[in-house]
Amino acid sequence: MKKIFILIAVCFIFFANYVNAQNKLYEIDQDSSSVWGLFKYDVNTTWHGVKYAFTKPVTWKGKDFAKLGGLVAGTAILSLADESVNEFAQRQVSDFPGIVRDFGWYFGSPQNYFMANAGLYGFGLLTKNEKVRYTSVLIISSSVTTGFLQSLAKNAFGRARPGTDLGPYNFKPFSSEGGQHSFPSGHTVLSITMAHAIAKQFKNPWVKSGIYTIGAIPPISRLIDNAHWLTDIAFSTVVSIIVVDTIDAFLKRNNAYNLHQKPKNISWNITFGGNKIGLVGTF
Repeated sequence: MKKIFILIAVCFIFFANYVNAQNKLYEIDQDSSSVWGLFKYDVNTTWHGVKYAFTKPVTWKGKDFAKLGGLVAGTAILSLADESVNEFAQRQVSDFPGIVRDFGWYFGSPQNYFMANAGLYGFGLLTKNEKVRYTSVLIISSSVTTGFLQSLAKNAFGRARPGTDLGPYNFKPFSSEGGQHSFPSGHTVLSITMAHAIAKQFKNPWVKSGIYTIGAIPPISRLIDNAHWLTDIAFSTVVSIIVVDTIDAFLKRNNAYNLHQKPKNISWNITFGGNKIGLVGTF
């Protein structure tokens, strides 16, 4: 997975520099532009979406760092349930549908994930459908951001996977062993990023629920496969949602695809209460 993200990042940077040297989003007539012109515009927009996500922390204030601290503290507290949840998940292995486990693995794998998004983007590009192109750009820019962050974190933390039987608190920073790359969950990062980006394009709650249900299959299957702890998945989910919302707000604020939607300013907060830990978005 790490090699795939590095390759994508290198190709992405090459194309971004090649198609447009401007340091800002630019306007084009998306109805009359050629397919090549739209492609250049989309690459440039994706590049600035990624750049915005990575530079956003520079503008953080005290409350933003407090929220980050809340996320870290919440993850630490939730880790107390890691072993019990893992034991429960392993008791479900024999009854869990194999086809669902297989879908979770393939859907969350980088090569299949990016092939699916390439197909989505290709359709939007050839048909000049701004809504589809916008969705695909949101997915790929968010995926590049979250994918890089999770690859960096996996190596930095070196957390042991449940299958190693070393427990949830065994860490070997910068270990090259696959069994020490549990935190965070790459499958969860990709599946939740795509699900959240697509679900945001619909208002119908039933459609949204269906999309999120499909997006939840890879994280659940990774628990059943004994590949990740609950906190690996929970942390990855929160980060994916925040990154998608951040880039979505940036694109809408710049009216990148003439969708004329005013972004909602969402304030994310980590809440604690009783035996529950939650992520609440206020808008």
